[in-house]
Amino acid sequence: MSSPGTARRLWALGEPFHALIYFADELRVAGGSAGLTGFWQTYFAFRAAPLGAVGPEVVTATFYNFAPSFVARRVPAIWEATTPATALDARLGGVDAAVGRVLGEDWPGSAEAAEAASLARVAAAAVDLPGRPLAAANSAVGIPEEPHLALWQSLTTLREHRGDGHNAALLQREVDGVGAHVLAAAAGRSTREWLQRARGWDDAEWDDAVEALTRRGWLDGDELSAEGRAMVAAVEADTDRLALRPWQALGDPGCDRLADLLGPVRRAVVAAGDWPAHNPIGVPEPS
Repeated sequence: MSSPGTARRLWALGEPFHALIYFADELRVAGGSAGLTGFWQTYFAFRAAPLGAVGPEVVTATFYNFAPSFVARRVPAIWEATTPATALDARLGGVDAAVGRVLGEDWPGSAEAAEAASLARVAAAAVDLPGRPLAAANSAVGIPEEPHLALWQSLTTLREHRGDGHNAALLQREVDGVGAHVLAAAAGRSTREWLQRARGWDDAEWDDAVEALTRRGWLDGDELSAEGRAMVAAVEADTDRLALRPWQALGDPGCDRLADLLGPVRRAVVAAGDWPAHNPIGVPEPS
């Protein structure tokens, strides 16, 4: 059966396609058409819309790694500018436009898109919902009829399922949101500058997290200690394990075929410039 490495591989392959919602210009245009202003209003509205018109406390809890004050500057103001239903429609419209640009106008109706959507849908239907609020909310959205949008929604449900599990792995080890970013920067997956800018933690909060992790023996200066490397590896291993169940439902042949289909999609997104290097999502290169 599929191994935890399969879950990690498919996340690495599929995440850039999902992340069009963050990095593609078409999504910001779609946000503006829905009444949203700027990158962050669009980000929070589009990602939180499956949860309904929730407040900053729920968004902070489910997104996990954003500074509460950073969230509160956008939520609940986003729901004064738009509604969750409008945001859901707008994000699909933006994805539709972005996919046409990145992959060509013929790809959405291609046999490859239809096959990838069918495979991803099997996996997405198998996500376990207890303790997985963002996965559960996206499962309730429903799958669009168009294959490229069905693929996007299924991969979104699967990545939020993985993220819910990652949060659980961090919480179990008493690593909070800013601490998770300090560890990511020390591991070389992103930079302090980018992570602070993209997640809203100020210098004092960051430095306090560095001090706390140093006391725990996880940091050696700006780098991970041996214990820190072991703990980061354990978090990632738990995240992969907790993300595995949907891929087991798809089975090894289906996972291998979906990986083959997602490889060209990922390369197209990267080539189009819609997957910035060292972005704060921290996805590894696919093996």
